[in-house]
Amino acid sequence: MKKIIAAIDQGTTSTRCILFDSAGKIVGQDQIEHRQIFPQPGWVEHDPLEILENVQAVVKNALTHSGYGPTDLAAIGITNQRETTVVWDRSTGKPYMNAIVWQDTRTDSICTQLKAAGRQEFFQQTTGLPIATYFSGPKIRWILDNLPRVRQDAEDGDALFGTIDSWLIWNLTGGPRGGIHVTDVTNASRTMLMNLRTLDWDDKSLEILDIPRSLLPKIESSSQIYGYANFLDGIPIASDLGDQQAALFGQTCFSPGEAKNTYGTGCFMLLNTGTEIVPSQSGLLTTLGYKIGSAPAVYCLEGSIAFAGALVQWLRDNLHLIQSSTEIETLARNVENNGGMYIVPAFSGLFAPYWRSDARGVMVGLTQFITDGHIARSVLEATAYQTREVLDAMNTDSDVRLTVLKVDGGMVKNELLMQFQADILNVPVVRPQITETTALGAAYAAGLAIGYWPNLDTLREQWAADRKWLPQMDADTRKRLFNGWKKAVSRTFDWIEA
Repeated sequence: MKKIIAAIDQGTTSTRCILFDSAGKIVGQDQIEHRQIFPQPGWVEHDPLEILENVQAVVKNALTHSGYGPTDLAAIGITNQRETTVVWDRSTGKPYMNAIVWQDTRTDSICTQLKAAGRQEFFQQTTGLPIATYFSGPKIRWILDNLPRVRQDAEDGDALFGTIDSWLIWNLTGGPRGGIHVTDVTNASRTMLMNLRTLDWDDKSLEILDIPRSLLPKIESSSQIYGYANFLDGIPIASDLGDQQAALFGQTCFSPGEAKNTYGTGCFMLLNTGTEIVPSQSGLLTTLGYKIGSAPAVYCLEGSIAFAGALVQWLRDNLHLIQSSTEIETLARNVENNGGMYIVPAFSGLFAPYWRSDARGVMVGLTQFITDGHIARSVLEATAYQTREVLDAMNTDSDVRLTVLKVDGGMVKNELLMQFQADILNVPVVRPQITETTALGAAYAAGLAIGYWPNLDTLREQWAADRKWLPQMDADTRKRLFNGWKKAVSRTFDWIEA
């Protein structure tokens, strides 16, 4: 039996393990959801110990269900929800508190103070990121300010910080008994603490946020052997990528100008800009795409949308208009259009290209004509409109006009959404045969690290399209609908007062 690669995909709502063969085909998988903890409005937490337990369970279950064993594994790759912040005790391995999730807004006052102090330009130029509650650095600062023991332990070298990748690698390679404390350039680039040019922690950023360097993991490439998984008889852990960068890699967007959009809990569009750092003037993030071994780092522009699939979950769990997420397409097809209504899901403020933490969600254009079908359709269209705004910003920043958009993630099964996305962008939308591109990217990077696949060209040859949607909407309708969306977005501003 030929060796396989296991990809651990630790996401915002669940953890999966997907097994891939040498052709990049899925040969086994398992998935377990974890709790979403909401201590108060705007706060979102996960239990890191629950996530760690689920990670080990899904790997073992995927192997068992597919008839493989640990000895059949060539390597393990890890991809993870980004920015979610864990701080734990080095000697016990216990977190000081729940993980603070990327959607969490409790650091708003810290970010407001940083902006008031005139730090926005510094962070934008140094780290490629605007000052926002989204990123890990302010979350670390909040923990240090609100849990006094953590600051003392950090000063003593007894506390460790990590995004979920670091937390998993440290535990899977031994934890308190010799665990490896590392992260990769993609995850480090989402902290507001890494210098884009040096690919190391930036001293000035640490000073401004008052974060001890001793807390932080070592920054490595995205594809190399970091250590060996104790619970799997020493299989090498050989890749580490933030989830959206992993999807970029899994979509084989290896050349400058190639882009992908992932429709998951949030929605994330990444454009490969090669080895060139492209500063954004349009509200996008300049971030790392990936770094393979000792090869030069590849950069990208990213547009981040907080609520995509999560908006469908809100429709299901809070409004109870559907019983399962897949029902939304059927409900939305009951109507021919949105009926003049828009939903802007600024539940935690607006991300790209606005970065407005004072915004909150709205439903506008309501009349007695509106039905549950119009609401469902507006939920789907909200993701497509947000993607259009990000693409417009990318075109402005990069001066690269996209001719096709590669898509992946759970929502790409929704054919009504994909057609509307092509219509409102006025470019073809292409879905690959393997839509689990986040896990596939982690598997590809791990395989490259151990020679399982020889080079990027081999991976590109494996990519294959499943379906393409071509624009069908006339220009006047496209313009009218998008103008309505822009007006709806303006209604979300200034809801939260400082």
